[in-house]
Amino acid sequence: MNSIEVSGLKKYYGSVKAVDGISFQVKVGNIFGMLGPNGAGKSTTIETLVGLNKRTGGEIRVLDLDPGKEFDRLKPQIGVQLQNPSLFPRLTVREIVRLFASLYPDPLSIEEVISLVGLESKEKVQTKALSGGQRHRLAIALAMVSNGSVIFLDEPTTGLDPQARRHLWDVILLLKSRGVTVFLTTHYMDEAEKLCDDLVIIDQGKIIAQGSPKDLINQYFVERAIEFVDPGFTEEERNGINDLQIASRVIFENEESHIILYTDDIARSLTSLMDYAGGLSKPIADVIVRQATLEDVFLKLTGRGIRE
Repeated sequence: MNSIEVSGLKKYYGSVKAVDGISFQVKVGNIFGMLGPNGAGKSTTIETLVGLNKRTGGEIRVLDLDPGKEFDRLKPQIGVQLQNPSLFPRLTVREIVRLFASLYPDPLSIEEVISLVGLESKEKVQTKALSGGQRHRLAIALAMVSNGSVIFLDEPTTGLDPQARRHLWDVILLLKSRGVTVFLTTHYMDEAEKLCDDLVIIDQGKIIAQGSPKDLINQYFVERAIEFVDPGFTEEERNGINDLQIASRVIFENEESHIILYTDDIARSLTSLMDYAGGLSKPIADVIVRQATLEDVFLKLTGRGIRE
């Protein structure tokens, strides 16, 4: 059984195809992720799914309702956290949570929601005095208080410190344990791998891969990754790594000065790589050997980083 069904969804702004014919399904009680770089179409998709944006084409069913035609029936059954929420600046945290709770037929308790997002010490503070991260957590609280069957979270942990991010992960997993369907967008690879039962990777308005995190990695990679800091190779010397034929694919991340080799023979590849660098008097340090990740899947499919 599905909470969300999308078929051929399109959203165009003139000649700009923000979302270009995407299709997917979200099972009841699952955490579903939409993964992609900024500008890929993630926020536009959420805005369309919750009835805030009129679609150009395609079909949408959320809880068996069409958001574009049955918004009034859908609204009481969902919660939504958008990237840039408008908060009443003079209301306190508790007051604004209570206000939003009054909009729903069966909301969660105000105390529980404030506690879940870690804002107990700020409940009497006006929203204008909150930090950016605290306002973000408050926006998530306002989505959760609905006690909806489906919660939409648009990049819920952006701007949060690592500890706060992991706390929110626990909250999202708690929602799942209660049978809530969670639809979230993110550009954090670790977040998607940790939380999502299924996901789609979207780029330039199109889905380029979909499945569970594990299935996607297994589908696109049998190799492991060797990652290291560029010791100062020239362009010619970088090309020489490819000439060694020790890897199925080599990625040069210029912005971060990292080099990644994908290989199914770690020992041979490392030996040849070290010998090559040593012969150039440019020894390699800070070498990491790891399993492939969703970031690697995106790199393989698009040739660029997820945050570009």
